[in-house]
Amino acid sequence: MSAGSTTIGLDALIGGYLRLFPGEAAAPLEESSPEEAADLLAAQPAAHAANVVRRLSPGQAAAVLSRLPDGATRLLLEQLGPDRANTLLTRLPPDERDRLLGLLAAPLANELRELARYPADTAGALMDPRVAAFPGDVRVETVLGRLRSLGQRRVYDVYVLDAEGRVTGVVPLQALAVAPTDALIESLARPDVRTVPATAGREEIVEAMAGGATPSLGVVDFEGRLLGVLRYAALMAAAESEASADIQTMVGASKEERALSPTLFAVRKRLPWLQINLGTAFLAASVVGLFEATIERVTALAILLPVVAGQSGNSGAQALAVTMRGLFLREIRVRSWPRVLLKELAVGALNGVAVALVCAAGVYVWSRSPGLSLVIGVSMVIAMIAAGVAGAAIPTVLSALGQDPAQSSSIILTTVTDVAGFFTFLGLATLFAGLL
Repeated sequence: MSAGSTTIGLDALIGGYLRLFPGEAAAPLEESSPEEAADLLAAQPAAHAANVVRRLSPGQAAAVLSRLPDGATRLLLEQLGPDRANTLLTRLPPDERDRLLGLLAAPLANELRELARYPADTAGALMDPRVAAFPGDVRVETVLGRLRSLGQRRVYDVYVLDAEGRVTGVVPLQALAVAPTDALIESLARPDVRTVPATAGREEIVEAMAGGATPSLGVVDFEGRLLGVLRYAALMAAAESEASADIQTMVGASKEERALSPTLFAVRKRLPWLQINLGTAFLAASVVGLFEATIERVTALAILLPVVAGQSGNSGAQALAVTMRGLFLREIRVRSWPRVLLKELAVGALNGVAVALVCAAGVYVWSRSPGLSLVIGVSMVIAMIAAGVAGAAIPTVLSALGQDPAQSSSIILTTVTDVAGFFTFLGLATLFAGLL
């Protein structure tokens, strides 16, 4: 077999692998250099290359895009669609982005420029402007004919518009398929159409999803005119991004920070909260300082302090996590907050008693001091009750004040649990010093 035929066979094998297993093919390309990935994808049909690029991380995909030949770039951007193409283009320098837009046909280039006007992570930036929307007086037969011409593009809902382009209703695709062909689509429309403004951020998008399962959300301007649609993948990405952002804010990091954000940007966002945390640490230390004389008399107290603080901190973190999830899923409303607080109080008390019995037994075996065992057992129960209530109260209070309930909740909680644990343990030790 000649070298030429071997090369042709290898190219066909690679092409078939990319076509049939784009997800698996993306894994090694993610780890390769952008130049190597671009050389490989440039030799493939645009549709197959696009399936692989969709599965790459946005940073790697943008880097690959900028290294493709102009012809391959143009075909790939057309295959990706406006929403995904815009995501990649916004990661490139302005000059490079303008150059690539110049390769495209005017309609697609204009769509991408329009999408780029919206800030990242807003509905306008995430939406697909290719939306199935028709005036209400169009017949079902006409709509179905138009939808067939869309080919492989997924459509879940058809939007009904008035004369000004404002959304008046939505028709599920299933209802459209079984309706009489001569019926007007306005007669099939449901008025409870769900939309978000183009300027809506991730949190607002997630709130719009909370009303129930939805395959898409309409994106409208300030006058209610339909601009595009947020499809399922974008909705899930927004929900996942919002959830991960909440995790960051709980420990004092910014929602805007990413794993590869510039160092100075990360420092600027994190340092203020670290300084606040330092102040709260001094507050906890000052509580310990109030009982310096007691600690000097019974040095075992200093050894056992981390035990009480650690257990109360873990208890509070559990309550905080459960409460934050309830707020995120909209399971908790204002009227249910007293129930949540009472539940966490009861959980803290029962867990506190169980942990205190084991802890007191361990301390007795170690110190042979019934008084010290009693003090740490009682303080453990009180501290864990306080921690559970604080873990539920902090996010609910922040929410009631109109603040982000995830914003540095763990920093506040750590302060409360440390102060409560130290004060309870050392305070009881001071009161019952004669027993130690």
